[in-house]
Amino acid sequence: MSEQRKEVVVLEPAIAQDLEKRLALSTPDDTARGMFFNGALNAVRILGGDAAVEKCLAVGPEKKFVDFFNYPVAGFLKLSFTGAQLMGPQLGGFDAMLRKMGTQATTDFLSSAAGKTLLLLAGDSPKRLVTNLPTGYRAAVSYGERSVEWTSDRAGKLIMKRDFMPPAYHEGVLQAVIEALGARGVQVKGRQTGPVDTEYALSWQ
Repeated sequence: MSEQRKEVVVLEPAIAQDLEKRLALSTPDDTARGMFFNGALNAVRILGGDAAVEKCLAVGPEKKFVDFFNYPVAGFLKLSFTGAQLMGPQLGGFDAMLRKMGTQATTDFLSSAAGKTLLLLAGDSPKRLVTNLPTGYRAAVSYGERSVEWTSDRAGKLIMKRDFMPPAYHEGVLQAVIEALGARGVQVKGRQTGPVDTEYALSWQ
């Protein structure tokens, strides 16, 4: 038993509390595609190797994930919070690692058939891509509502209701997705408006 205990990553109290709140609001019907789990694990593997990945996998029953299968988001929360706690010190903190996981998941998604379709529909327009994101999210997760409001051709707001991941994660996702179309000077800033509601201010040059 003591051997197993050594493998458990203990979250900082404030992070553990945040995780518990998010888990309490999720249900078994709230699922995310395996590619998000794999993106988080890939980001952990790059920084910490297989040993760090094993520690992340220790928090749930699954030992591998199929990209387009659905898995409970509760498992994703536990896995990503563990990975961010574990690798955060190498990147400058918990949020920095969550951002890295979001970026990695996006890179993986955009190389998939669904991701390539999203890019194809956008042409060379970051605005069109962001406008299509609510549809993209619906294909990838079973929960939440997302909408976009524009203030100009290169600035707007993505509103997420009932999305379980902290703002830093989606900052990484959104930054990577807009940069994928060659946009420069991309700025993404998330602001939590409720326990699992967030608004993201987006702009690029």
